[in-house]
Amino acid sequence: MKLFKLLILISILSLQSCKTRSSKINGVSFVASRDAVNESHINPVVKVNANYAAIMPFGFIKNLEHPEIIHNTDRQWFGETKAGAEQYIDELRKKKIKIMIKPQIWVWRGEFTGFIEMTNEADWKILEDSYSKFILEYAELAHTVKAELFCIGTELEKFIENRPEYWFALIKKIRTKYKGELTYAANWDEFKRTPFWTDLDYIGVDAYFPVSDSKTPTVEESLEGWKIHKPVIYKMFQKHDKPVLFTEYGYRSVDYSGKTPWISDRSMNQVNLEAQTNTTQALFETFWEEDWFAGGFIWKWFHKHDKVGGKENFMFTPQNKPAEALLRKQYKITNE
Repeated sequence: MKLFKLLILISILSLQSCKTRSSKINGVSFVASRDAVNESHINPVVKVNANYAAIMPFGFIKNLEHPEIIHNTDRQWFGETKAGAEQYIDELRKKKIKIMIKPQIWVWRGEFTGFIEMTNEADWKILEDSYSKFILEYAELAHTVKAELFCIGTELEKFIENRPEYWFALIKKIRTKYKGELTYAANWDEFKRTPFWTDLDYIGVDAYFPVSDSKTPTVEESLEGWKIHKPVIYKMFQKHDKPVLFTEYGYRSVDYSGKTPWISDRSMNQVNLEAQTNTTQALFETFWEEDWFAGGFIWKWFHKHDKVGGKENFMFTPQNKPAEALLRKQYKITNE
């Protein structure tokens, strides 16, 4: 009898272990638009077997040295505002899609947010006050809508490097507003230096790692390219004992997609659907079965599914491309 009970217990633990390995955050980065959304815009998210969506309201800065963040104004697109974010979340919830709220900053002309850096103490204080107002407003929204996950910032390395004490204090303030799980979206070449992983729930990485110099990377070449980066990522998991989450991942459907995956320059416009599919497949094979890997949010997903992407599109979205079928298959395998 004791042996029978022991075998039952082992079976239960084994099933739980399998579930832990297979269950992932299978997310899409749901793009903020001019419009409200409805069921017709959410159904394609369901059909691709996503179980999470990142909702991304925006704040705006004039330039890299400007300390004030403008946000939640009537001059922004609806989806970039608090009201828009809440409306998107309401519609996604109707389809049982879980939510990460991921407020982001846009610098005029699209300059890289990681280079935001003030030149004097007075401006640093203004920036800190402005960022706190911005991020805490959305932390309160995350509490109100019961978002499963909240991202405290995206690719802000110089801000963090110069003002680490501010960020540690900010995390404490956020936790007084919102009781769910926290992450930060570090750039692929930044996450090793981010100082506050221990205070968060996930090590968040925008995973635009270079994996191949080939015009059309094969799956095998891309798998080989990941052998440089994967041990570094795993080491961070070991150091902080926090699961790794790809807060953004994806490749453009363009020649040399695996060489500099972070670049969105429209001068790179030679469509290569195979390159996108192969690099994405290699990423899935490298990470999605790892216990320490939590999942990720593909970059990026537009609400008007029937009007975006397609065989002539050279940008990131997988929509209406072979990469979408790959995504659907992968997400089905690793859903709960």
